[in-house]
Amino acid sequence: MDARLSRMLHLLIHMGRMQGPLTSETAATMLGTNPVVVRRTMAGLREAGYVRSVKGHGGGWSLTCGLESITMLDVHRALGENRIFAFGPADPAPACLVEQAVNESLQGALQEAEALLLQRLADVTLADIADDFERRMAALTPSCS
Repeated sequence: MDARLSRMLHLLIHMGRMQGPLTSETAATMLGTNPVVVRRTMAGLREAGYVRSVKGHGGGWSLTCGLESITMLDVHRALGENRIFAFGPADPAPACLVEQAVNESLQGALQEAEALLLQRLADVTLADIADDFERRMAALTPSCS
């Protein structure tokens, strides 16, 4: 399973809550991976204009816009729009008429499901996710009365 979208959403929301830049080393520790993997993955977000990076002491990754300006679809596209589904036709050009019927039915279902998923990704901003996090945190924090 490709978890890059989930992992980058995670990092971007943390970045939106931070006062300063996030180093690749800190991000790698958060994600349980290597700083090189973080830099490689963040490169697509930088090219899309959602983050910037500064080298050297005090440097790191920071957002170029607010979380309300970035959707899950934006991040998905910046990461290279990986295949949504891991399954598909056994033979894309079969001679068997049954296999042709199966492929057409399966392809239609996959196209509909992908369109629905992409629309949902477009409807959710990172600010929406961050707000959900804030609600969850507030529910855990005892109120002082």
